[in-house]
Amino acid sequence: MTLYRTIVFLLAAFYWLELFRHIDPAAFGWQFRFLTIWTLTANLIVAAQMLRLSLGRSTARWESFVSLVVVMNMAVLVQYWRLYFLDPANVTTGDGPVWWKEYYLHLGGAVLMWIDAFFLLGVFSRLRPVFVAVLVLGVAYPLWLELFVHPLNDAPVGTVTAGLPYPFLNDLELGGRLMFYAFVTAANIVFVFVGWGLARGVAAIRQR
Repeated sequence: MTLYRTIVFLLAAFYWLELFRHIDPAAFGWQFRFLTIWTLTANLIVAAQMLRLSLGRSTARWESFVSLVVVMNMAVLVQYWRLYFLDPANVTTGDGPVWWKEYYLHLGGAVLMWIDAFFLLGVFSRLRPVFVAVLVLGVAYPLWLELFVHPLNDAPVGTVTAGLPYPFLNDLELGGRLMFYAFVTAANIVFVFVGWGLARGVAAIRQR
């Protein structure tokens, strides 16, 4: 368990630091314009705490926070690949990301986090704080985009507006963007139930 958590932490730390080697100083919000990086940062925090647990340096399980991060990873993975397969230009610009970053940020990192959450730690025993956190995230991230990132950046440029980090958002009017944010939040609520069901299923299998 300690070896696994060490590897997960080192990978999360490497990718988090690697992304900040290429910061565009002219872009307000840096990498934190992207929900993917919010999730990677959360994964790093969780990985650090899980390693501390294994090393006996903490007894805090942070189960509700870890449950939220499980949902965040589901959201990033499902929404990114859904939009990508519709049209890669929805979520990428230029030549797109490097493959070894692409598959960690939008697949591998999530899987590694889920293995710990479901099979080692155990999550979703308390749903209320997870629902509250999902709703807070569903308000906080769109407000960050619309009130700060959007007006303070001029790229990428879409057919309607500019400055929103994911290209497809710049092709939507405000009403369309609000509908998209509401859809993602509703999907995240569904992901809470999915996570709860998976956690219960894993627990039942382990008790046999």
